[in-house]
Amino acid sequence: MAWIAGGEPRADAALRLFCFAHAGGGSALFRWWDRHLPPHVEVCPVVLPGRESRLREQPINRMDRLIGPLSEALRPYADRPYALFGHSMGAAVAWEVARAFTGSVVTRDPDLLFVSGRRAPHLPTSRRRFSDLSKDDLLAELATLNGTPAEVMDQRSLLEVFLPSLRADFELNERYSPLPGARLDCPISALLGDADPEVDPDEVAAWGEATNGGFTMRVFGGDHFYLKDLKDARRGPRREVMAAVREDLQELAQAIR
Repeated sequence: MAWIAGGEPRADAALRLFCFAHAGGGSALFRWWDRHLPPHVEVCPVVLPGRESRLREQPINRMDRLIGPLSEALRPYADRPYALFGHSMGAAVAWEVARAFTGSVVTRDPDLLFVSGRRAPHLPTSRRRFSDLSKDDLLAELATLNGTPAEVMDQRSLLEVFLPSLRADFELNERYSPLPGARLDCPISALLGDADPEVDPDEVAAWGEATNGGFTMRVFGGDHFYLKDLKDARRGPRREVMAAVREDLQELAQAIR
């Protein structure tokens, strides 16, 4: 089972950035990120069961069933300074992995956590639920989120291949409540779009209560998928977002020295 896309992580990496996508997403969200970050930073997109190279595996629909095997798989690669980046559902997954590693006797504590497009974990959700929708209604709602390429949305048969993992992700996301554990000690850097229908700035600002470390928040123009290039999503990540991530990682590298 390959939990990290792209094969074995580099042994010469000075800093690793573990990346976790939104519900239904995978490593494609982080394509080309390595081109926008310093060469000493290794981007490690995490691939959950039920998608991409793991499409034949059973997707996991509960956070408490996911974090154990996921943390165990990532543990050997948390042997040097590392940060975690999670978008939407991925922010909750990244936070739980960071908590699992904090205070561990067999791995380093996390150095930095990026959370994107998601309310703080201790806040209840008041948003619409997707996991209980019919197939047709789920696909209709998916189209409104602007996170799936138009060429994919136009292929009904292809979409239905991804529906089991998508529904499992929504169920994991919507039924999630924080697992037992302590607050983080590392800084949290939060990012969001100013027109995101799924989260508002106050909900994101509450991430500051999830850590004993520092907290910063940046707001970009855009919707729930503000982090993609606004003119052409096929061009990869948005430059302003990459500049913010790069800045935080550079500050981290200086602090580690």
